[in-house]
Amino acid sequence: MTENITDRIPTQIQCEELMAEYSMLPNIVLHSRQVMRVSLAITDNLKDGLSINRDIVIAAALLHDITKTRSLVTKERHAVSGGALLRELGFGRVAGIVEQHVILRNLNLEGRLEEVEIVYYADKRVMHDKIVSIDERVRDLIKRYATVEDIRDQILKNKVYALAVERKIAGFMKMDIRDAIDKVQ
Repeated sequence: MTENITDRIPTQIQCEELMAEYSMLPNIVLHSRQVMRVSLAITDNLKDGLSINRDIVIAAALLHDITKTRSLVTKERHAVSGGALLRELGFGRVAGIVEQHVILRNLNLEGRLEEVEIVYYADKRVMHDKIVSIDERVRDLIKRYATVEDIRDQILKNKVYALAVERKIAGFMKMDIRDAIDKVQ
């Protein structure tokens, strides 16, 4: 059986190489590594029997901002361009998560827990390289990016989604989500 070329998952070492190859700024690299640690704090404390691919979570968390550095100049939507880049590189499933790390599509609060929800939520809990509350992260996003009312409204809508995702994830964990995340260094 041959591996589907668009279903490859980069290793953590390959992710680090891609982060260097695409010249991610050091602060964005630190942010991405912290998002990975928060994602793993969740993934590694889920109830037994859940079908979460830890390797996809690691790769998507590390690469979620792969085009963020260049987007600071080009003003492109980095979630979209990051997903496109990863798809071109043959990492289709990881690309699908990266594309949704800013705006989560098709949230199903009653469905199974998905890798995309873990990475989306972890990103909302990491400001720069520090773990913060969703409220603190939202205040920072509004301050830095809400140049027009539409963007501010989208950030506030994302807050509602992030809190809903937090409740969903918490229901699948074998320990309190805050306790798991508090253990991250």
